[in-house]
Amino acid sequence: MENLLSPLSVDPARTDVLTPGLPGRTENIIRIDHITKKFESKSKTVTAVDDISFEVRRGEIFGLLGPNGAGKSTLIRILTTLMLPTKGTAFVDRYEITGSPEKIRSIIGVCPQNSTLDIELTAYDNLEFYGKLVDVPDSELDARIWQLLEMTELADRAHQRVGTFSGGMRRKLEIVRAFIHHPLILFLDEPTIGLDPEARREVWQQISNLNKEKTTIILTTHYMDEAEKLCNRIAFVDKGKLISLDTTDNLRKLIPAGDLIEIGTDSMNNEALAALSGTSMIISVNFRDSTLHISAQNGSRVLPVIVGILEKHSIAMTSISIRRPSLEDVFIYLTGKNLEDGNNHETRAGSEVKSP
Repeated sequence: MENLLSPLSVDPARTDVLTPGLPGRTENIIRIDHITKKFESKSKTVTAVDDISFEVRRGEIFGLLGPNGAGKSTLIRILTTLMLPTKGTAFVDRYEITGSPEKIRSIIGVCPQNSTLDIELTAYDNLEFYGKLVDVPDSELDARIWQLLEMTELADRAHQRVGTFSGGMRRKLEIVRAFIHHPLILFLDEPTIGLDPEARREVWQQISNLNKEKTTIILTTHYMDEAEKLCNRIAFVDKGKLISLDTTDNLRKLIPAGDLIEIGTDSMNNEALAALSGTSMIISVNFRDSTLHISAQNGSRVLPVIVGILEKHSIAMTSISIRRPSLEDVFIYLTGKNLEDGNNHETRAGSEVKSP
């Protein structure tokens, strides 16, 4: 039987998958060129996307990370032709977003942040209805639906109302619904928001499986562990601006320290902080939220020295951990705030974050 999960067959010589002006098949499937989106009212103008440019490679999982209100969803709406930019342009495959919206919609799948499933219909009926909307041939639709239901392990509940499904089951169904017509690109906007840890892991596996079918996936999220698990490259977005774009490993290298040491303690004094700051291999020290945060070039080697200083100054320790910098640490380093702070909050009091 033909593999119904395989993506749209593309001949390398096809001209409709080429970016205008570039010879041959291009590596990049999305090109964003100085996109700006402003929302204006009588009282103020809000810039949701501020002069963003980057490219997405064919077949990769590309992450857009940032706090709520950073502009991620607005950018996705522009790329999926649901919203016009104020300035700039973008190409999705060979098609320009304002000139060929119908062509773009035929080669993309979109799973929005808010669920659009009809909970009164069955899983099968939801897929069938959407399949007809995106013109999946009737001769292929039934087999395609069962293939997707098997993929989500929902085949045994095909004829049950979606209203009886858990949040994780609904999300998995919604993701494969967006994939029913073999899109070249799949846009997932906060696909695991509100899900429990087990359901999130199931959705992650589903996303990985879809990507193995050579589908390019654009993932917006504010969950760092999700991005680290899934994404080939990650773009940090904050206040509508592109802050940084690279692989996870290269983003971590932006922090000038090899290890991060965190020591829990209920007390701290200036003498101990001064002694730690003057220690070789320690790059930075700060104390916030009952935790001593230390950046060091060699955490395991310098840890005994740190413990000795704290004991000398009678600082009781409740916990000790050493870890590599996370994407959360990188985001704090670049922007001065946590992801969960959003764009209307300042950095936590007491934190010391360097500007790039």
